[in-house]
Amino acid sequence: MPVVLKSSPLLWTRLAALVFTCVAFSLGLHGAKLYLHTGDFCIFCWAFSFAGTLLVILVELFGLQTRAPVSWKNFPITFACYAALLCLSASIIFPIYFLRGSGEQSEVRDFRIVCTVFSCLATIAYISEVCLTKARPGEVAGYMATAPGLLKVLETFVACVIFVFISEPVLYDRHHSVKYCMSVYCICFILTAVIILLCIGECTGFLPFPFARFLSAYSLLAVVLYMSATIIWPIFNFDPHNGGQNQRPYNCSSAVGLCTWDKCMAVAVLTGVNFMLYLADLVYSTRLVFVSA
Repeated sequence: MPVVLKSSPLLWTRLAALVFTCVAFSLGLHGAKLYLHTGDFCIFCWAFSFAGTLLVILVELFGLQTRAPVSWKNFPITFACYAALLCLSASIIFPIYFLRGSGEQSEVRDFRIVCTVFSCLATIAYISEVCLTKARPGEVAGYMATAPGLLKVLETFVACVIFVFISEPVLYDRHHSVKYCMSVYCICFILTAVIILLCIGECTGFLPFPFARFLSAYSLLAVVLYMSATIIWPIFNFDPHNGGQNQRPYNCSSAVGLCTWDKCMAVAVLTGVNFMLYLADLVYSTRLVFVSA
């Protein structure tokens, strides 16, 4: 089996991301003395990104793109975008939980500082990979390399963060309107994830209707749903007339991590963020002319 090794900025960017994530999770496991589920999450972010990047490099190294069970026009950039978001999350969460006010010995703290630095470097490397592989104006490319495709990756990631905040403790069982918001998050997440999987699996041609029209119709539906959730969630969580609390409780200052009120506020902000992402998705989807290679 011939080995195809072509030096390019993209290859060096992937090798850099491979090294950075390897150093981050290796040092995290070796001497950083991580604890709680937060440490496990950061290790997962770095290890998952490392494994996926290694897979992409090996497939392209041995020229196996045509034998891969996924669309190679869509998979690498989709993975790179998720890896960038995961490493960015770890770069933010890790120092908050393991560096701020850390009373550990200097050697352990040094390990944690190095982990944070390499996590930030990995984030930069993956963002650079996305910039190098995204579609240029007039270029024939896979859907996930276009602006709407990348927006869908962001939409699913933001929805996952919302699920984390809204599920522990459960924040959506107080009122039917809040349960409606939860249904909006679930419906939009599932449909967006299905679209991504259809593109990666090159199954869009099997749909009984034009894929481009479906994307535009779904983007419009998602905008309407998220707009309603952006309005309803704050009303029933922060308006005293509807059982909410408009001021941050005093006990939140002494709570470890985020208290319930903080999580409600985070969900409200992230709902607004996803609404803006879906709105931008709608604008791009109605203007995009997708040409299949």
